[in-house]
Amino acid sequence: MRTDLLAILVPVLPLVGAIILASLRRKLSANVAGGLATALIASSFVASVVLFMGFDASTGGRTVHMLDWINVGGMNIPLALRIDALSLTMMLIVTGIGSLIHLYSIGYMHEDERAPTFFAQLNLFSFAMLMLVMGSNFLITFIGWEGVGLCSYLLIGFWYKTPEYNYAARKAFVMNRIGDVGMVLGMVLLFQRFGTLEYVSIMDMATGGMNDPLMIAATLFLFIGATGKSAQLPLFTWLPDAMAGPTPVSALIHAATMVTAGIFLIVRSSVLFELAPFTKDIILWVGTATALIAASVGLFQNDIKKVLAYSTVSQLGYMFVALGMGAYSAAMFHVTTHAFFKALLFLGAGSVIHALGGEQDIRKMGGLKGRVSLTLTPPSIRMDGPVKITYITFFIGTIAISGLPLMSSFFSKDLIMAYGFQHSPVLFGLLLFGALLTTFYMFRLLFLVFYGTYRGKAHPHESPLTMTIPLMVLAVLSVVGGLLNLPHLFGGHEPMKHFLETAADAIRYEHLGLSATTEWILMGITTVLVFATIAMAYGRFAKRATLEGAEADMPFFKRLIAQRWRLDEFYAALFERPYGWISTHLFTTVERHVMVPVMNGVGAAALAMGGVVRKLQTGNTSFHLLAMLCGMIVFLLITLMSN
Repeated sequence: MRTDLLAILVPVLPLVGAIILASLRRKLSANVAGGLATALIASSFVASVVLFMGFDASTGGRTVHMLDWINVGGMNIPLALRIDALSLTMMLIVTGIGSLIHLYSIGYMHEDERAPTFFAQLNLFSFAMLMLVMGSNFLITFIGWEGVGLCSYLLIGFWYKTPEYNYAARKAFVMNRIGDVGMVLGMVLLFQRFGTLEYVSIMDMATGGMNDPLMIAATLFLFIGATGKSAQLPLFTWLPDAMAGPTPVSALIHAATMVTAGIFLIVRSSVLFELAPFTKDIILWVGTATALIAASVGLFQNDIKKVLAYSTVSQLGYMFVALGMGAYSAAMFHVTTHAFFKALLFLGAGSVIHALGGEQDIRKMGGLKGRVSLTLTPPSIRMDGPVKITYITFFIGTIAISGLPLMSSFFSKDLIMAYGFQHSPVLFGLLLFGALLTTFYMFRLLFLVFYGTYRGKAHPHESPLTMTIPLMVLAVLSVVGGLLNLPHLFGGHEPMKHFLETAADAIRYEHLGLSATTEWILMGITTVLVFATIAMAYGRFAKRATLEGAEADMPFFKRLIAQRWRLDEFYAALFERPYGWISTHLFTTVERHVMVPVMNGVGAAALAMGGVVRKLQTGNTSFHLLAMLCGMIVFLLITLMSN
């Protein structure tokens, strides 16, 4: 009973916060609203930790039944929560990282007049994501799925007075709805096959031959849903535009909530995907293409948040590559470490933007780290930069995402690459190339923002403690996160993998069959190339601060990449403009020349008929008596004739 109550409190607390803050948004100050929102999501985190500490993985999990919800014919869908290793992992990420982002938002949004509304929406976002990961069946997950879609629309377009931000919010909403259609169709096929939407029941009944047509179709539709939420080709273009929202929103979407939903869904349904190798192959190569295309675009972005956005898309590609190879625990491990360093990088970017009065163009930054002096007697390092904490934590985030030895991504991303080598040396080469691109553009970002001379006009200043404390906590997590799944090669026992396999049977059959020598060689090659890439970026951007010229002056191929492979223009030509043309001509032709005359004609006919009938209502008693007499005569004649 205590476990059930705690499980229910985890999503309910942020929901209560959203309701209270929305109701009192005109009466609460920014700090009070932020404090309340942070306290409630932090309470959810505490409840999640207590559940985790008391969880017995050997039981497999527990379903918390709240009430019977839908019971029509053969459809019985309860409102219930699932507490197992997978949901607990996601709950800790959502509430833990979410709490830090809420705390950071107090300092970031303290001058915004709509801050209480922002915190209400932030709490609602957390509630929706918790329902997504805690639902015991596909329908509860889908409710959370749609909830995060709605909240992303509200938060991306939070500064709605700017038309471009509204367009970005609509774009995110529409592209996610495309993916959602796929998920609905997948749910329909699964219900048709199994007669239920409960995860445990479906996974228990999911047996049979490989590549069953219905299973292929169902998993492909689920993957389409995951493609929309987790920003894979061809539906990833909404995610970079989502940078229109306040920076804490970017951190929450990219690190702890929305974009991880697709990976979670596939891991939760991993037994189904194991029965559809064809679908897994598609996931593998879509993830690979997404990782490389997004990484290439990141090379030429000048908006500090856009660089990180394309980085997120690329890292998500690595997670989907892991899913396509059946390395589900490796994907979840990278989800976790990515949550640490990507939240750190986005919040660090927000701290830089805050320090520069809203500036986001990295070409107008530089030199923010100040001077660093090293003394040997006594040994000490001294910094006098204007944003010392921001620089140090951002530096840690950069080396973490680049996968330098012993950093969190060194273990998680290299694990995916090791599985890639086991699958195909060609795949390993492609993944290594994407990792080197990531290192290059991330150190380009670091050097252009913090090194060299300052190229801006604002007077930089460090952010308040409410913003820097989350940065320091996330920096520590970015360093030690690899310990969560420390491999045997480093004396560990892959605890996260063994924990997750109690919730997803497919994880039990994961096996990395490379020898220790092969793994060491692969890590050595990767590490040497990463350091060489850092040296290349240092020579180009730290010493000389080489800035790219105008896009029009670039060679064709380079310009094509800088223009994001012109995918937005392609989609506009293929979908937006034809739809706009059809809408315009339907309005000018059908609406004006057909529908309007028809509606006006119906109205005119009704008025004319009313004018005729109105003449019968004279108010003259004699006329009414005569009309009654005539009516009675007609009625009698009809009666006599019928007899």
